[in-house]
Amino acid sequence: MEPKRELSSVDLAALVTELRRYVGAKVDKAYLYGDDLLRLRMRDYDRGRVELLIEVGDVKRAHVAAPEHVADAPGRPPNFAMMLRNRIGGGELASVEQYEFDRILVLDFERPDQDTRVVAELFGEGNVAVLDETDEVVGSLGTVRLKSRTVVPGAQYGFPASRLNPLTVGFDAFRRRMAESDTDLVRTLATQLNLGGLYAEEVCSRARVEKTRAIAEATDDDYRALHDALGRLAEDLHGGAFDPRVYLEDDRVVDVTPFELAEREGLAFETFDSFNAAVDSYFYRLEREDGGDGDAADGDDRPDFEEEIERKKRIVDQQEGAIEGFEEQAERERAKAESLYANYDLVDEVLSTVREAREAGLSWDDIGERLADGAERGIAAAEAVEGVDGEAGTVTMTVDGESVTLSVDEGVERNADRLYREAKRVAEKKEGALEAIEDTREELAELRRRRDEWEAGDDEDGEDDEEDEDVDWLARSSVPVRTPEHWYERFRWFHTSDDFLVVGGRNADQNEELVKKYVEGDDLFFHAQAHGGPVTILKRTGPSEPSRDVEVPERSREEAAQFAVAYSSVWKDGRGAGDAYEVTPDQVSKTPESGEYLEKGGFAVRGDRTYYRDVPARVAVGVAVRPEARVLGGPPSAVEPRTVTSVRLEPGRYVPNDMATMLYREFRERFTDQSFVRKVASADRIQEFLPPGGSRRVDD
Repeated sequence: MEPKRELSSVDLAALVTELRRYVGAKVDKAYLYGDDLLRLRMRDYDRGRVELLIEVGDVKRAHVAAPEHVADAPGRPPNFAMMLRNRIGGGELASVEQYEFDRILVLDFERPDQDTRVVAELFGEGNVAVLDETDEVVGSLGTVRLKSRTVVPGAQYGFPASRLNPLTVGFDAFRRRMAESDTDLVRTLATQLNLGGLYAEEVCSRARVEKTRAIAEATDDDYRALHDALGRLAEDLHGGAFDPRVYLEDDRVVDVTPFELAEREGLAFETFDSFNAAVDSYFYRLEREDGGDGDAADGDDRPDFEEEIERKKRIVDQQEGAIEGFEEQAERERAKAESLYANYDLVDEVLSTVREAREAGLSWDDIGERLADGAERGIAAAEAVEGVDGEAGTVTMTVDGESVTLSVDEGVERNADRLYREAKRVAEKKEGALEAIEDTREELAELRRRRDEWEAGDDEDGEDDEEDEDVDWLARSSVPVRTPEHWYERFRWFHTSDDFLVVGGRNADQNEELVKKYVEGDDLFFHAQAHGGPVTILKRTGPSEPSRDVEVPERSREEAAQFAVAYSSVWKDGRGAGDAYEVTPDQVSKTPESGEYLEKGGFAVRGDRTYYRDVPARVAVGVAVRPEARVLGGPPSAVEPRTVTSVRLEPGRYVPNDMATMLYREFRERFTDQSFVRKVASADRIQEFLPPGGSRRVDD
């Protein structure tokens, strides 16, 4: 899973709630690192030194950083930093706001002589704009010139067009916006309600609504449950009811969230006292990991095994605590369900009484008052009622000493069944946590083994002496994980049978990038004859090798052509084969002829082409162990010899997400070391190698 590099709107809302505690802090200085990292050093009466970081480049974040996480001040400050010092130095932080539900942080600073607003745009290209009292732009890190808005010095600053705020929308407007969609619930929440994919799924989980349910099949009850879940999310965000976590995968940070998320279940995590501290720790570690500080064992210094071991032990303790909590919660939910049956007549009387009162036209307030009167008169059923919630349509009552919230529209049996289902769901979370803790324990054991080998002077990589062809990796109880990073991994890629690297674009932006930055004179350019496919480059030499005339065997050319066909619209259209062509880079141009138009990602090809006809639309996806542990995907003739196990695919009916899950389960069954598969061949990583459109196994 790719690590988070940008804060979401939900993240920013949580941060703003915590950042407001620094209102009143005095500004000392402003610093600018590079052209995208702003540091505001402030002093707070209660908290002392405050270091606010705002980054708007490839990483987009805003948080207060621990002093030890702040780099030394850069050299001579650039003009932007000097301008900001002149405007807010000695001033006071007056307010911290999020603009609507957008990823825009607004900081207001006050001084006796002038007020200044700093607007940090944590989306798109990213930007920081400094405004005067009239919202005129005094300076900005970047300029924006669009039909809808302009951000340049001297112009009035304009916020982006308003979007629907899911945290404040009323139920009628919410239901109306949802019903206008033609897709399913989770996608509508993500796009039309601006929640994004992760929190859209989380809201569905919290509402206990099937996320893939089509809008056409959704009921008012579904909408009410989702709207209530959004309301609870808003209350938690604005009230600061956080349970901050940094999630880890393969010992690397991958996400930071203000709450525990069902969608991150199974990942190792670390907890923090505040979301700001979690965000600070996350991005500090992400920067170090991106900078290659990960495994010091390859250097001359001794790795800090003890620190890593202690960290793993803390994670194990947290996971054990979570498991105990799941056990207690599941048992509590089962006990509640059983108590409903044990007190069937009492519970049924309460539910029937409230239902009949509603059918008679009584308001929820009137019902609550009548129940209170009944309790004062000693009526047992009324005495058991703690309260009613008209918005949720529920009544909360005490049964066998436990507080139980029941749906008035459902009978005793259905309410009990709901509690049993909740107990089952929590028990399943426990199973996921048990798998996660087993992985962490294995990683802890591996760290201890490496420490012991280091101290004994053994070679950490001694396993390399084994003859790989004699090792049955599928049967091994422990498979080593060695996964170095390469520049081409964000593209589509594979190595041909003759070990030539082939790289393809995943979208129009990457097609543009490949043509402009990565095509060299000796490379070969391939593309499917069908419209809509990846720019495909066969690299004759590596980036650090001198350009030279290297003969490319016909087998490698055919594999590159098959790659171009398989990941094109040929596959998406369900066709079994297609044509591709090969040209040299000097035949490819981004400049159209007079009267022509090239769309984004498009290009013009001039001159003769070498065609490959009726190329089969087939790929293989498998798992390699040596020399690197990773998922591989591409032409079967190139992939299958490099993997210890693989599956062939052709166009079919299973969407990429479903096929990736099926393959992940298949590989887990094939490997004895299932933790290896979870680390190396997760469904997310498998999906990166699947063609667009549906697939099926060739042997199905």
